[in-house]
Amino acid sequence: MQTSNDVGVYISSVVEKYSDMVYRAAYHALCERDSAEDVTQEVFLKLMQTLPDFESDEHEKAWLLRVTLNMCKTYNRKVYSHPTEELSENLSVPEKTGENPVLDAVMELPEKYRTVVYLHYFEGYKTAEISQMLGKNQNTVVSLLMRARQRLKIMLEEEFDDENNRI
Repeated sequence: MQTSNDVGVYISSVVEKYSDMVYRAAYHALCERDSAEDVTQEVFLKLMQTLPDFESDEHEKAWLLRVTLNMCKTYNRKVYSHPTEELSENLSVPEKTGENPVLDAVMELPEKYRTVVYLHYFEGYKTAEISQMLGKNQNTVVSLLMRARQRLKIMLEEEFDDENNRI
């Protein structure tokens, strides 16, 4: 049996190791900083409440990402089923920073594309792993990635054409 001190040390180490990843995943799914911070806290609270037995670090990481994305889906369902003017303003896509046109373009994608792009390119998961995490068919994940790439290509071509025409 673990003591509360052992649990505290474990949770602290997991938070230190994965908090940035969990926050980035939530932010990519929600496009809103405050909500992403709330989801991040909820994910680690759920970890502390359930204390699952993980087979490996990769299993632990995948569990955290799956819980994060599920909480983001739940959050979006709540927001859209009970819309308010204030919340709808908060859910807008952040303004372009201009510092990273690729990231700006990714953040403009619909959530279903942002999520698979984030998991594939930012976290390095293969399509089979993403399909398992999201509970989707692997072919669906491949299609979402393909469509996201097509949208990004169009968006980035427009971005760079506009920049070239300004010179």
